[in-house]
Amino acid sequence: MNALDWITSLVTLTAMEIVLGIDNIVFISVVVEKLPEKQADRARQIGLALALALRIVLLSAIFWLIGMTAPLFTVAGQAVSWRDAVLLAGGLFLLVKATREIHKNVEGGEAGGAGLRARASFAAVVAEIALLDMVFSADSIITAVGIADHLAVMIAAVTIAIAVMYAASDAVADFIRRHPTTRMLALAFLLMIGLALVADGVGFHIPRGYIYTAMAFSSAVEVLNVVARRNRQRRRA
Repeated sequence: MNALDWITSLVTLTAMEIVLGIDNIVFISVVVEKLPEKQADRARQIGLALALALRIVLLSAIFWLIGMTAPLFTVAGQAVSWRDAVLLAGGLFLLVKATREIHKNVEGGEAGGAGLRARASFAAVVAEIALLDMVFSADSIITAVGIADHLAVMIAAVTIAIAVMYAASDAVADFIRRHPTTRMLALAFLLMIGLALVADGVGFHIPRGYIYTAMAFSSAVEVLNVVARRNRQRRRA
């Protein structure tokens, strides 16, 4: 893997991790409201640090499983290894996850967050941030495996994304709220990555360069759309 491929996969994966982490950002903002203001930042910092450690452990475990290519069993003459099983399961998960999220966005699903307790202990909030972040980040972990070929790239991208979540949670969440099509674009990327993982799982490899090119082109079009909408709003104002 040359330097250009390394940088390209890092930038692409980091951007996807940040966009896919918007739900986590909103969730964390709601959870820390259960604490006094002085403890909220500290709980967010510790919770995200624990979440990062857990994500790295899961990434390492999945990456290790993908390296196991010895056949486990055969289906219709096709040998299936741990790598194939993980890729197939991950790809199908992303396809289902993205389809459900797109449907919810199109139909106008309701945002969660109701029913949270008014108060909670500091340790309980930290644990809640770390554990539920892991549950919500399953799609981003599998996406990392689908985009990057090296564990170091995955860990670097996840670390940067967690840092952005902590430092700019309000700004990033506000941008996605003002430009909801960026989230829809990310979900469409999930469909593409899920399909690529399923293809890899059945022995048909799609070069990642094709995926990067499609994502870069779509992102450039979305940037133009955002700028065009902003200019139209300024002219109307």
